[in-house]
Amino acid sequence: MDYISRALEDRLRRYEKAYKATLVTGARQVGKSTLLKKVFPDRKYVSLDDPFLEQQAKEAGNMFLTLNPPPVTIDEVQRAKELFRYIKLKCDESEENGLFCLSGSQPFHLMQNISESLSGRIGIMELAGLSMRECMGDGFNKHFLPTLEYVAERRKTLQKPENIWEMIHKGGYPELQDGNKEWSSFYADYVKTYIERDVRELAAVQDLNVFRQFMIAAAARTGEILNYSAIASEIGKDVGTVKKWMSILEASGIVYLLEPFTSNILKRAIKSPKLYFRDTGLVCYLTRWLTSENLAYGAMSGPVFETFVVSEILKSYANEGLDYRYFVSYYRGRDKKRVKKDGETLEIEAEIDLIIEENGILYPIEIKKNTQAKAIMTSAFAVLDEISGKKRGMGAVICNCPDVGALRENILQIPVWYI
Repeated sequence: MDYISRALEDRLRRYEKAYKATLVTGARQVGKSTLLKKVFPDRKYVSLDDPFLEQQAKEAGNMFLTLNPPPVTIDEVQRAKELFRYIKLKCDESEENGLFCLSGSQPFHLMQNISESLSGRIGIMELAGLSMRECMGDGFNKHFLPTLEYVAERRKTLQKPENIWEMIHKGGYPELQDGNKEWSSFYADYVKTYIERDVRELAAVQDLNVFRQFMIAAAARTGEILNYSAIASEIGKDVGTVKKWMSILEASGIVYLLEPFTSNILKRAIKSPKLYFRDTGLVCYLTRWLTSENLAYGAMSGPVFETFVVSEILKSYANEGLDYRYFVSYYRGRDKKRVKKDGETLEIEAEIDLIIEENGILYPIEIKKNTQAKAIMTSAFAVLDEISGKKRGMGAVICNCPDVGALRENILQIPVWYI
């Protein structure tokens, strides 16, 4: 299988020159090891997936680094948190940068050790699964914004996928881009390995079969406001256990919890986060949508399409080196959306699927799988006009429409492949 260029490559090279250590985090199988080997082919590479090396790193960290001196790449470094104190000593002893390149699929444990040991000495970046741009070989690497300026620049290198539903169904794990790799076998192995290795390490889960049921229940709710009680009832566990297990999925890069937009003006807004899986192929596997054709016309098509769009937008930020958590939110509440029914004016819940905030400007986004967008889909956007100190910018409906178009003066329809 040919290597697919990653958007992080240039930034990884810059970090290697600017920091004594560089850490690449991300979910299992997103391509961290391959990226580090490709960008730094002359470095010595050691993986703590090897039980012998893991034991040595845990029990004799100083000797481990003597046998594997910098510059060195250490993969799955979270398996030996004891090693960080010795990495810190090596960094403090040298004036050179680029001593260590580290990777880890469990930032749940990594972040605590790094903040304590390597603060100021390390550059951290997140590698997600392949983005739509990377799959298409498109080198455009600026984060998505629903503006005319973004659209004009994006159009210069734009490539439309032959079948967007096939791309959504396949998912973004690099190994699946090989046409010879069987889709269901890959995900079956992935889930088995993730549950039996990562989950056992992150928490003392006694019944792994129930955890598998939990993952399925969570996948069926991607794109929805997170309701711990509903999941707990479905799998027969208490809410505390479900919250703990959800934190495991989040920490290991399987899901993202999109927080609600907060404002004192929007007092009636819902405060719970929305749940999104980071990979749509994994959602399809867990919820048993086995072909892209069935997915496109099935009951899960809307939530999975929304999950894909949100995931691609997050990747556009991460691949540019921006922490998407500070830019994105959503809104749902009973603020200022009124409809007439039987001659009576009713106030109903308004929802904005995604709000991007940048430089004091709020960009509202609606996500629809439709091939045609309508202005009425964006009626909730007006809620943002009430927020003092913020300005509502250009809004958009992201959908499967054939081209960019204006729905209103300040609202665009944007095809999904423009992300």
